[in-house]
Amino acid sequence: MARAPLLQLNDISLTFGGDPIFSDLSLVVHEGDRVALVGRNGSGKSTLLKVMAGLVEADHGKRVLSPGISTGYMEQDPDFVGFATLGDYAISELDPSEAWKVEAVAEGLKLRLDATPEAASGGERRRAALAKLLAEAPELMLLDEPTNHLDVEAIGWLEKQLASTRAGFVLISHDRAFLNALTRATLWIDRGKVRRNEKGFADFEEWRDKTWDEEDLARHKLDRKIKSEARWAVEGISARRKRNMGRVRALGDLRQERANMIRRQGTAAMAIEEGTKSGKRVIEAKGISKSFDGQTIFKPFDLRVLRGDRIAFVGPNGVGKTTLLKVLTGQMDPDEGSVTHGTNLEMAVFDQTRAALDPNATLWDSLALDPSMAVSGASDQVMVRGTPKHVVGYLKEFLFDERQARAPVRSLSGGEKARLLLARLMARESNVMVLDEPTNDLDVETLDLLQDLLGDYPGTVLLVSHDRDFIDRVATTTIAMEGDGRAVTYAGGWSDYRAQRRVDVSAPAEKAVKSKSDSAKPDVAPKPQTKPALSYTETHRLKELPGVIERLEAEIAKLEQFLMDPELFSREPVKFKKATEGLVERQGKLAAAEEEWLELEEKAGG
Repeated sequence: MARAPLLQLNDISLTFGGDPIFSDLSLVVHEGDRVALVGRNGSGKSTLLKVMAGLVEADHGKRVLSPGISTGYMEQDPDFVGFATLGDYAISELDPSEAWKVEAVAEGLKLRLDATPEAASGGERRRAALAKLLAEAPELMLLDEPTNHLDVEAIGWLEKQLASTRAGFVLISHDRAFLNALTRATLWIDRGKVRRNEKGFADFEEWRDKTWDEEDLARHKLDRKIKSEARWAVEGISARRKRNMGRVRALGDLRQERANMIRRQGTAAMAIEEGTKSGKRVIEAKGISKSFDGQTIFKPFDLRVLRGDRIAFVGPNGVGKTTLLKVLTGQMDPDEGSVTHGTNLEMAVFDQTRAALDPNATLWDSLALDPSMAVSGASDQVMVRGTPKHVVGYLKEFLFDERQARAPVRSLSGGEKARLLLARLMARESNVMVLDEPTNDLDVETLDLLQDLLGDYPGTVLLVSHDRDFIDRVATTTIAMEGDGRAVTYAGGWSDYRAQRRVDVSAPAEKAVKSKSDSAKPDVAPKPQTKPALSYTETHRLKELPGVIERLEAEIAKLEQFLMDPELFSREPVKFKKATEGLVERQGKLAAAEEEWLELEEKAGG
């Protein structure tokens, strides 16, 4: 059965004072459509959504909304001017008698309707815009990054609401799990053109790669044809034959067609380089707790982070994930307990608030004036993992063009700000990556690249994220902040945590059944539970080992520095041999000492 069209765009062209964003664009959104709108950061996704909403007028073409159809648009940065509270904004288009609709949505989103826009966080402002849209319940919903700044619980609630709605919607999001669960069609913006696939986002990458392969094949065939025709033209002239002017003109047309082919934008040339190798023990937290204004953020909590661990921190907004991360990394002191850092730690921190970026500074100054990147006496150079690079050249590696270099940071989109912050982060060597909500606003290709880089990173990763797919791909351990000060450690990523959490919840019932069945058995004296204790010698050794490990690491670093001389082997072969043997010997001793320390720590902890 044919579905009625809700919205049509016919031959839309749009230019913002430069290259065209769209040209000759046509598309239809039908009744009941659930569409993912995807594309690179800066490709025009948000602009297209505004054209669909009627908020941006195209230079050419028509927008046709079917009679009686209402549309609702949820933008990334809603305007709260003139509204005293978030609730006033959310109910502004509804009859007062329908206020209950906003209250029902606010409950699901955990939105404080009495909060003022000035005091509200970015996440609360985003929830207010979402509450307004869902309460109004239009036939066509246009949602621009609705999951940004939402916690996993709120994302799950929103996912259920959209899955059950009869309205059509077009959705921009970086959250793969969210898109996979909801969408049945995909609109892909690529170099000013919009393609449609009648399959959801789960099939996007296969479709995209197939499209690109076909494009590469067509380009290759065209290049061969141009080469063949050009050879004919040259040979015809050299042999003084009568030239076929029609064929010459056709050659010119082929060259013009080739010139009009827009080269695909590559992926950001991101790279992470490990600095000095850290010790095996990275962070040791014992009995740490933290409270603010009488509210417990986390109760006494123990955690051991070893080199190479990938730990994700999950939980609702405001539960204390960032606070726990700051205590573990030494940015904040615990109220109780202790945090001990291992040796040679070099931390690189990605801050979700983007506080490291001055909105009034240019992109150039954001890099060149960063003390960790500045090159003495060269204002146009930045130090990237020990190598000087031109500022513009390095910006281009992160997909910024030369015109943006002198633009202020405030002119960037959310995804571009994230890329700029990653450019600063990845310029320095590190062995511990601390990432607080790094996935917000990043496009799919950049997310893929970041996941691959973290997968190959030999150091340690501490990650706060609400992106379930990203956590599954990156994390080997998940720490769930479950409220009431509880922080519980689970093996694996998000899906593993949820599976174990369901088992944990059902455990008391299983225990009760078992106790009932065991009650008929005769009493048997339980075996005494003895806690392993360290001997005096072992206790002394446990105290001694950190110093031994630190000394061995220092000796290894000194030998590695000595062996870096490329002329050493030919100049002093005997010294080279002794240094190599000494390095291997100390590396073995270091590994043994670290294993011994771990065993004694385990025994001491019971």
